[in-house]
Amino acid sequence: MSAAPQLSVVVPVYNEEGNVAPLVGEIVAALRGRCDFEIVYVDDLSRDGTLGVLRGLKAGVPELRVVRHLSNSGQSAAVRTGVKAARGAWIATLDGDGQNDPADIPRLLAERERADPGVKLFAGWRVDRQDSGSKRWASKWANAIRSRMLKDSTPDTGCGIKLFERAAFLDLPYFDHMHRYLPALMQRAGWKTISVPVNHRHRASGVSKYNNLNRALVGLRDLRGVAWLIVRSKRTMTEEL
Repeated sequence: MSAAPQLSVVVPVYNEEGNVAPLVGEIVAALRGRCDFEIVYVDDLSRDGTLGVLRGLKAGVPELRVVRHLSNSGQSAAVRTGVKAARGAWIATLDGDGQNDPADIPRLLAERERADPGVKLFAGWRVDRQDSGSKRWASKWANAIRSRMLKDSTPDTGCGIKLFERAAFLDLPYFDHMHRYLPALMQRAGWKTISVPVNHRHRASGVSKYNNLNRALVGLRDLRGVAWLIVRSKRTMTEEL
């Protein structure tokens, strides 16, 4: 097996047939020649031609790896599957709908080079959202409530583009929808996080898998759970003699 890459780009997808090839091409354009990387796509048992497109791309994109769920398990499970399969010590994540811009990954890597070693998460911050007015309104209120409850000092936890240390992520408690609370969870573990302004784009193909109501109902329950985890956390410093 070849040496481990410097970076693994993890992309969870479900029914994103029209977005796969353009996004893979953009990832390659953003990173090839800049660093040694791999792309790990996790197909969450898509019902369209997503898996077929990924299989077709593998021959021409040596950096591409494809992992498939045998049951539909959700975005958090797909992200965790990709991180576990990844060989890089650092992970960049992107949503599979193409709204995140892979050209922002080098910006996150540059922020990492300048940051304190205690920073283990660089979270994208969509300063110019390209979603509908209702989604922007719902996201604004959700972020305000979350920030007040969790005190994570993060303006946008819903952005799919993030850069984090693989080992730190795998040490976090896992639960469904955890990908929306990574700054708070990283801080709970004793690490620092930084929000970085990034580009945001319109969806070019397919449809969103979420609506405002189901996000709100699930989010309230998750918020209480994450708040409980933070209150009950206990960190112990150690040294080897």
